Amino acid sequence: MALARWDPFQDLMPLRSVMNELLEQSLVRPERLRGLMGTMTALPLDVYAENDHYVIEAALPGLSPENVNVSVLGSQVTITGEYPAADEKRNYLFRERPVGRFERTITLPTELDADAAQARYEHGLLRLTVPKAAAARPRRITVTASK
Repeated sequence: MALARWDPFQDLMPLRSVMNELLEQSLVRPERLRGLMGTMTALPLDVYAENDHYVIEAALPGLSPENVNVSVLGSQVTITGEYPAADEKRNYLFRERPVGRFERTITLPTELDADAAQARYEHGLLRLTVPKAAAARPRRITVTASK
């Protein structure tokens, strides 16, 4: 058994890493500020991979499918739409429901097959299924023995 020399600096993080982590945790994103004033906040999403495609689920409560647009280009998916304006005659105590235009672009790790993409909208949940492009899918290569 060999003895390891103790280094008091081995567990310290570089200053750059500490500063990056501090800034990431402390910054307030502009879309969150707008949310405090009653306009649209960032579109909440879940994105995950399933076999040879990606699934994107977006919560759009109270919005009709006709008010949602989805486009796919390369490795990016963009979801846009607009919530109807709030009734200005109301004397709101507070407003948390979104109003106005929204747009969210997601960049996925591989190119996508836009022609095979499918979108379903049910009970306020938009579910996009976007296949990976054929070039981005793994292929099985047969190994043969040389003679």
